[in-house]
Amino acid sequence: MTERQRFASVWDAIEDTPAEAENMKLRAALMRAITEQAAAWPGTDSDKARRLGITGPRFSNLKAGKINAFSLDALVAIAVAAGLSVALSIGGRAA
Repeated sequence: MTERQRFASVWDAIEDTPAEAENMKLRAALMRAITEQAAAWPGTDSDKARRLGITGPRFSNLKAGKINAFSLDALVAIAVAAGLSVALSIGGRAA
């Protein structure tokens, strides 16, 4: 019988290192927040992309959740353009 592993996040399960998993968690959270913010705005996707300072195809990638198309730095910049405040919480992990 194969032993089952439990993970706190899908990223913990699929990424090679804890650092990569943390990066993906942050990127996913930013993408979620940005798309939720943009969904509340009136206008077309083109209008929303312009408001975020990105191209229409890039906005489509954001809405589609194509996480590998965005760096953490890029998502922070887009979040700020969306009028969001980005904060980082750092805490210890259980060993």
